[in-house]
Amino acid sequence: MRRIVVLDAPSNLGLRPPAPGTVPGVYKLAGALREQRIVQRLGAFEGGVVVPPRYDRGDWKEGDGVFNAAAIASYTVKLADRIEHHLRAGDFPVVLGGDCSIQLGASLAMRRIGRYALAAIDGSTDFRHPGNSQRIGAAGGEELALATGRGQDDLTDLEGLRPYLKDEDVRLLGIRDNDPQRDELRTLRIPHASVGEIREWGPADIAGAVRQSLEITELEGFWVHLDADSLDPEVMPAVDAPDPDGLQADELRTLLGTLASSDHCVGLNITIYDPDLDPDGSAGALLTDVVVEALMGSAP
Repeated sequence: MRRIVVLDAPSNLGLRPPAPGTVPGVYKLAGALREQRIVQRLGAFEGGVVVPPRYDRGDWKEGDGVFNAAAIASYTVKLADRIEHHLRAGDFPVVLGGDCSIQLGASLAMRRIGRYALAAIDGSTDFRHPGNSQRIGAAGGEELALATGRGQDDLTDLEGLRPYLKDEDVRLLGIRDNDPQRDELRTLRIPHASVGEIREWGPADIAGAVRQSLEITELEGFWVHLDADSLDPEVMPAVDAPDPDGLQADELRTLLGTLASSDHCVGLNITIYDPDLDPDGSAGALLTDVVVEALMGSAP
């Protein structure tokens, strides 16, 4: 049995304010999933908290690049230190976010050790970068581009290790069929499957093919990035961008369980669920159920 360690990364630095004078509520994700007893239900060890810097965009304006960039950079290094420790110890970290920029911490940690891959289950590509958009700012919608070396140096080249992930080592599952950046992914030959394609081929078969493609000797292993907005808003309304036509809970459970059951899967992060948008806690309970059932069903 691998040793699961639950680690909190409650950063909201990569999201735009939901309203003037407010901050994104995703920093409460870890606490909400802990209230659902995720640590006990996983039989996990306690990994503690990596405390993020204060959310403060200062006098940032459109065109200034990524906001909170210095804070995100320092937090990425701090989070990578903790994740690297657990990876080298042979633990299986489950990192409770936070927005999607926390994925940079995992990617940097793995890059320090060797060549790893990323399997992202996400409702969008998160591949916005200066080469395809003039609306750069929120790292939570840009973290995959940043991790593959696209964007400003202070985030893409930490410790001189750009890129943290190679294009050919990325897999994307669960994006919407009409995602505007799919053409670029095709040009770059980054394998991806939309919700419609997952249903056409079957989530078990798609995830099995992704898993097999990452179980190769050239890779040390792969990390799974889970964004709650991969789920349909009917079952997961508590996200900042609840786009329709997402995955159902059983589809996500199959995708996640199939990937996590691989001996080559080294960790998982969970992002974007916002308890402020879930007053009765039902969406958080569902997300916790899906993760626990997928991981416990996949335990070697």
